[in-house]
Amino acid sequence: MHHTVKLSPKSSAAAAAATATPATDFEQLAGRIKAWGGELGFQQVGITDTDLSQDETQLLNWLAAGYHGEMDYMARHGRLRSRPRELVPGALRIITVRMDYWPGPTRDTAHNVLDDARRGYVSRYALGRDYHKLLRKRLQQLAQRIEQVVGPFGYRAFTDSAPVLEKALAQKAGLGWIGKHTNLINDKGGSWFFLGELFTDLPLPVDAAALPHCGTCRACLDICPTGAIVAPYQLDARRCISYLTIELRGPIPVQFRHAIGNRIYGCDDCQLVCPWNRFARPTHEQGFLPRQQLDNAMLIELFRWSEAQFLRRLEGSPIRRIGYDCWLRNIAVALGNAPSDAAVVAALTEKLQHPSELVREHVLWAREQHRQQPA
Repeated sequence: MHHTVKLSPKSSAAAAAATATPATDFEQLAGRIKAWGGELGFQQVGITDTDLSQDETQLLNWLAAGYHGEMDYMARHGRLRSRPRELVPGALRIITVRMDYWPGPTRDTAHNVLDDARRGYVSRYALGRDYHKLLRKRLQQLAQRIEQVVGPFGYRAFTDSAPVLEKALAQKAGLGWIGKHTNLINDKGGSWFFLGELFTDLPLPVDAAALPHCGTCRACLDICPTGAIVAPYQLDARRCISYLTIELRGPIPVQFRHAIGNRIYGCDDCQLVCPWNRFARPTHEQGFLPRQQLDNAMLIELFRWSEAQFLRRLEGSPIRRIGYDCWLRNIAVALGNAPSDAAVVAALTEKLQHPSELVREHVLWAREQHRQQPA
């Protein structure tokens, strides 16, 4: 997630400037880039400069508060995130794109799955294939189209793959505003989308930044199961279910286990309740549609997957990144919150001797919940 992906070792800014002659109409080129982006499956393309000085203060305050938890890479890269020209020397503009992933009508609604404690809830972005490769490939194709017009130029593409303040850049580029839950919201498309960036040395005209439209709404703050949105626009990742089930590699703090409910990979509550998502449109990408019935799978069935099954069935899925032990850890917590019955207890009992201490500890905790509340 935090490693750099260099798509193409292109020429320096000086060489690009020499190729892109003064005759190059960058205003026209910007329009063509946006049209090409639409043809490549992006719902929106925006262009911004590299100045993130205002966002840097917020980032440093967030890190100082320790809200990043065990995501050490956030602190390690520090100011590099807010200084794109240090990350990519010679960068003048950043082309930012968004691609919708909302699956639309699935076998059952997100709310119905959350309401059925016997089923596992998977964040909507992870129901299908991993978005990293797909977006990087499309960004590469966009760069190639630009190259056909201006000749070789300097660029690097990123998709959640380097120390980049993606949401801040997207807001500056007019793709949406950062909401009170700290996700990006678009007034015509909601928030169910991925972001990607093409850092470039082309002097393209920039777009106007998006203005915030959250108003007095605080639905996301009120719905958060663990109180992770500690104030408007402030997220304490250490309390966030997405962090606890995806980023955290050790034990999930006991204080949050009941609040996690049946969420086994990520959490969408703050997006599901956001009124702007009434404008969300189903994705056009077949790859983002649910696989392995992950949109309504039974917890017990998922818990019984062997490691080989986990790796095979989730091939090409972002879920594989957390590893098998964390997968079992998360499901054990959900089973601890499930209604007590013999099948749940039996499934947990089968894992009592699991070789992973992490898994065993969470299985024991889950078993204890059913001892306290017999069927």
